[in-house]
Amino acid sequence: MLCPQPAPPSATQGCCHAPLRLPRCTPRRGACSLRGVQLEAATAPPTPEGPPRAALGPTGESQCWEGGRQAGRGRWLAGWLAGWRSTDRQSTARAGQQNPSQQQGTTYEGQQNPRQQQGTTYEGQQNPRQQQDTTSTGQQNPRQQQGTTYKGQQNPRQQQDTTSTGQQNPRQQHKLEDIPQQSGDKQCPSSSNPYANLVTSLKATWLTGKTRPMEYRKEQLEAIGRFLDEKKEDILHAQYQDMRKPHFESELENVATRNEVNVALNNLCCWMKDECVEKTAAMQLDCAFIRKDPFGVVLVIGAYNYPINLILAPLVGAIAAGNCVIIKPSEHSPCTARLLAECLPCYLDSDTFAVVTGGPEHVTKLLENQFDYIFFTGSTHVGKIIMSAAAKNLTPLTLELGGKCPCYVDDCCDFQNAANRIAWAKFVNAGQTCIAPDYVLCTVETQEKLIPCLRQAIREFYGCIPQDSPDFGRMVNDNEFRRVKALLNSGRVAIGGETDECDLYIAPTVLADVKEWEPVMQEEIFGPILPIVTVADMDAAIAFINCRPRPLAVYAFSCKSKVVHQVLDCTSSGGFCGNDCAMQLLLITLPYGGIGCSGFGKYHGKFSFDTFTNHRGTLLRCIGLEKLNTIRYPPYNDTKLALMSSTLEVRRRGFCAIL
Repeated sequence: MLCPQPAPPSATQGCCHAPLRLPRCTPRRGACSLRGVQLEAATAPPTPEGPPRAALGPTGESQCWEGGRQAGRGRWLAGWLAGWRSTDRQSTARAGQQNPSQQQGTTYEGQQNPRQQQGTTYEGQQNPRQQQDTTSTGQQNPRQQQGTTYKGQQNPRQQQDTTSTGQQNPRQQHKLEDIPQQSGDKQCPSSSNPYANLVTSLKATWLTGKTRPMEYRKEQLEAIGRFLDEKKEDILHAQYQDMRKPHFESELENVATRNEVNVALNNLCCWMKDECVEKTAAMQLDCAFIRKDPFGVVLVIGAYNYPINLILAPLVGAIAAGNCVIIKPSEHSPCTARLLAECLPCYLDSDTFAVVTGGPEHVTKLLENQFDYIFFTGSTHVGKIIMSAAAKNLTPLTLELGGKCPCYVDDCCDFQNAANRIAWAKFVNAGQTCIAPDYVLCTVETQEKLIPCLRQAIREFYGCIPQDSPDFGRMVNDNEFRRVKALLNSGRVAIGGETDECDLYIAPTVLADVKEWEPVMQEEIFGPILPIVTVADMDAAIAFINCRPRPLAVYAFSCKSKVVHQVLDCTSSGGFCGNDCAMQLLLITLPYGGIGCSGFGKYHGKFSFDTFTNHRGTLLRCIGLEKLNTIRYPPYNDTKLALMSSTLEVRRRGFCAIL
């Protein structure tokens, strides 16, 4: 028990030399508590740092912490302390109080205390680590800060001048404890990283289990739906301000985002259920399943071309999976980013959700923090930077990148229908779509038939002067305009080619007779330019696709299903669509994502939920029936091996071995 240091007399506490009857602390289960042992101690003389201080609780009574794991179980405290003054020893003996830990200058007898103040003397015991001004009462205290006291509860980490009284942490739910960050964690201090406190706060909220209940997840998902409905006009206006995006295209983006919300709300109960798995004979009496656990704190970084969908679609999956989320909209769509930063937090819980805005320097600071998952949509170049930052903390991530999506047009094809679908997918959002067809592969004969059909489709879509059309967008900024404009020098301009830098306008353009070494074929275009590369036949087109990095999507047009299937079977890509372009993106039951340089990881619908979910393999066994387990214990023999093999073996279905 803890004996207080000298303190002024009060109504509840007498002279400092009078013994205090302190209540016993409840020992931790499984620990050894040494009761009935009296330790004679005395107050150490004052030191230059000041007189010794008593460990007092909020009411002025001494607090104690008894019942840690002892170095030698059941060992009596041995010997009296050498070198103590006889007068102090006599006065302490009258108190009859056990005091295993004391302030600076205190001596320990026959008891292990792994960390103690500076200036503490030990007798017959090793002290591996010391801390200043720490109080312990017969129990090992792994980590404790200055001036902290405990009562009847083990709390391995605590903040300065904090008292614990054996009650459950009010922020503790669903069997998860709110444990502050360890001193050894690689987390930048708030003074150098402006986002450290935000990430720590979200992590603490997630540890309480607040985001785990299905009802809470549905509330947040419904809030996103209300945001889309109530801020619909503001969203349309912001996207028009950023990219001159037509309302029709903005509406389609909102519909796709709303579908994500509705599918998650309709199926969340089913998605969250434990998934049972098959068991071997040895596990037939056990319970085996996959638990769908959230990762924790997730970072979602969006792109500018579809700033609402590319932020909110992964956000829906992250919330449905039970995570806390930080979203980072693209700085290249400032109006939409400002709308998300100002309005979305009014709908979602600020304890589990946050918006961060800014440029690359802000993202760099943000990535210095340790997240549990990162979801990035953007270019391959930036994706490599994000992946390098995630690798420092071994953070899992999904990269939704781009690439050059090829489109093969067969000789046997309805060229006008193909031209209509290719032109729409290529020039929607002014060509700034990651799954837009990047270039066309066809024979020379097919090129001559396809170009007039493309010209007619462009004229029908946008009129004779596309710049005057309200249905054609603009490049997002000056840098992108100049980059895409430079690509017009490849091949020969068959359609379009006009530009207006003041309006950030590049006309819908088709380049013919493009060679594979020209600049337009060296990078993702991400603009309203469609090059046509001629090949000898379908086999040459497949070889052309396969000798380049695997794209986000491959498209094939032909009246012969055999041709479409052959392109599908002989190529590799994140997605595929036959006789159309980009429409696979709108089917929410299909996974969306890349492969290789076009990214990795899938999302949309249930795939979003799975992306942000830790599929936790779980096996629950009975503590009894030990006889069944003896066959796997040493000493080993052939009989045990035969029994274990037979109970663990998985046999092929329908396989008959004839001896």
